[in-house]
Amino acid sequence: MPSLATARREFEPAGVYVNTASIGLPPRRGVDALRDAIETWRTGRAEAAGYDVLIDRARQRFAGLVGTTADRVFVGNQVSTFTALVASALPGGASVLAAEEDFTSVLFPFMAHADRGVRVRTVPLADLVGAIGPDVDLVAVSAVQSADGRLVPGGLDGLAAAAARDGCLTYVDATQAVGWLPFDAERFDFVSCAAYKWLVSPRGTAFGVVRPERLGMLRPLYAGWYAGDDPWAAIYGPPLRLAKDARRLDISPAWLSWAGTVPALDLLAEVGVPAIHRHDVGLADALRARLGLPPGDSAIVSVAATGALERLQAAGIRASVRAGAVRVSFHLHNTEADVDAVARALGR
Repeated sequence: MPSLATARREFEPAGVYVNTASIGLPPRRGVDALRDAIETWRTGRAEAAGYDVLIDRARQRFAGLVGTTADRVFVGNQVSTFTALVASALPGGASVLAAEEDFTSVLFPFMAHADRGVRVRTVPLADLVGAIGPDVDLVAVSAVQSADGRLVPGGLDGLAAAAARDGCLTYVDATQAVGWLPFDAERFDFVSCAAYKWLVSPRGTAFGVVRPERLGMLRPLYAGWYAGDDPWAAIYGPPLRLAKDARRLDISPAWLSWAGTVPALDLLAEVGVPAIHRHDVGLADALRARLGLPPGDSAIVSVAATGALERLQAAGIRASVRAGAVRVSFHLHNTEADVDAVARALGR
């Protein structure tokens, strides 16, 4: 198992990069794998069936990172397609509870079913768990808020327990969580996760998780050959012959993106999410202390300060602005020196 210091040498940011919550930096092994895959493609040595090994390994690695089994994992390209599967599974007139501050890929697919009578009620994140009741059919929320890094108050275990108490389904977008926050996908009915942020992978790879007892709810809207029980025997003609497990929801993969995803997941699994969690939150708390803020539970720090982004950019520091505040996010490649650089740029 490599140390954090060893893993850090896999990354080569130009300057101080505290923007993983926007785009994760790829490890060297991921870039090398992409380069090799492109060369294989360029020279006419690529075989379509050869990419299946990548997808299988990525599915298994992701399952291990979120505490589930590969037969519950399906693959695709982005979160909103997974949200749409869940939204389409709800009966007309269903009631959805969500956080009003949440990312729209969690919200819009449900709202798009208003013509079927699906009702989306939003409340402040702080009130979400308390608003779960017998009148709610499904609660949908991001495990970590994209705008400012807030976690669900009371924790995800509290959310799962409240939903179970009232017979409410759960849908969690784990995109801003998996890779630094310990996450148990088996606590929830449906989970989605894009890999291009904290899973330090190319954009175009994403994962979904579904409980076996909920699999029958989800209509395979994007069913294609890759969702077949035997994909290479399901490329022509009827009858419908889909996989029996979560693979029936697979979306045909963008091969080159998966070439870079597998080694990235390998690295995260080797280091271990608990160690990454301590490292990332430790750096975020170090910055909070420098800024006079209380300790937190997130790898993301939100700083509302006039001209903050301009000062960071002038110092060669890459961050982002979300919801009117500067968003700083720490991951494997960051060090205490990065905390010092950000604090100096912000005048602290």
